[in-house]
Amino acid sequence: MTGMNANAAIFAPMMAMMFLTFVVWVYMYARRIPFIKTLDLPSDELTPAALAELSPPSVANPSDNLKNLFEVPVLFYALCLYLYATNQVDALYIAVAWIFVGFRYLHSAMHCTKNIVIARFGLYFAASAAFFFMFFRAAINMLSG
Repeated sequence: MTGMNANAAIFAPMMAMMFLTFVVWVYMYARRIPFIKTLDLPSDELTPAALAELSPPSVANPSDNLKNLFEVPVLFYALCLYLYATNQVDALYIAVAWIFVGFRYLHSAMHCTKNIVIARFGLYFAASAAFFFMFFRAAINMLSG
């Protein structure tokens, strides 16, 4: 990458994940706000529980996906920072990080639109497998000295 050392290249997939989180956040509110306006509920009755119960999948799924982006991806961020801080970033870590990001983008697209659960699970599993490959590789490297 121009102007970026090999170790800092791990920040590109991290930023791509942050951008995905931003896109899902915007999409969630683009779906949620118009729906809330149709409810005609007093604000004191519009609790998170009531919203969850009343929301159709087209409104609930983006919200659920946003929550999901604060689960395994948070571990991904921490691992990337660890790899950077310990100067372990190499081409394999960068490639697998991009695989993780790619599958997370596909997972979010599936979750926020058609939400075919078995397809979504496959995408989630592939992304998680990429993350855990990175994690176990880093753990083995750390433990072996």
